Amino acid sequence: MLATLLGGVISISAAAFLSYGFLSRIVERMVSLSVGILLSTSLLHALPEAFESEANIHALFATLLAGLLGFFLLEKFAILRHSHHYEGDGHDHEHGHDAHEAGQSGWMILVGDGLHNFTDGILIAAAFLADFKLGVITTLAITAHEIPQEIGDFIVLLNAGLSKARAYAYNLICSLMAVLGGLVGYYALGSGMHLIPYVLVLASSGFIYIAVSDLMPQMQRRATLRESVPQFVLIAVGVGIVLLLTHRFHTH
Repeated sequence: MLATLLGGVISISAAAFLSYGFLSRIVERMVSLSVGILLSTSLLHALPEAFESEANIHALFATLLAGLLGFFLLEKFAILRHSHHYEGDGHDHEHGHDAHEAGQSGWMILVGDGLHNFTDGILIAAAFLADFKLGVITTLAITAHEIPQEIGDFIVLLNAGLSKARAYAYNLICSLMAVLGGLVGYYALGSGMHLIPYVLVLASSGFIYIAVSDLMPQMQRRATLRESVPQFVLIAVGVGIVLLLTHRFHTH
């Protein structure tokens, strides 16, 4: 419990320190960095880990499909509810109010992050049960690779219009899912470990959906070569960060 709690707080605080400094002043450009981080975390780390397990491949793909469709339906429900709440309510709103309030990607990133943290907690518990030193190393590894992901999350939340304090508070709450995952992993390790690949796939489906459905369309609005080159560079930087930390700290 201490390892999962400290790991979450440290990774979130480090990501907030980076995101709220220089990155917060160029948050629109940093959306590209977030896309690179979210996609590479999902496609190069979480999904390979899930598919390398003994889980049924067809079931994992079905889970991925269900996750993508589920996030689509959740976003659709949020948009419909949002439109019903704001349009024609008798109040004056600034032009483009609903577009400005498009925070669907913000709360969806929290859902995906919560699932991912839950899985991390289970992995930390499994490592400590196997060997104390392995548990410490695994905690350090997970904390390290969580930092770039959390930076991506903060960028999404800031881009969605959340204040710095609320973004930090929501991410901190999501980090408690790692503690819950640690407890579940400790007490139900024998019967629940087979579910880890499916949780990883669900979390990945959320990250992929957010990147492709919400963030990349924002980037496409900046279609000039002058805007496109930094976008590609920042996507590559995001991928490189995840690859570096995953390669350096990944343990089995």
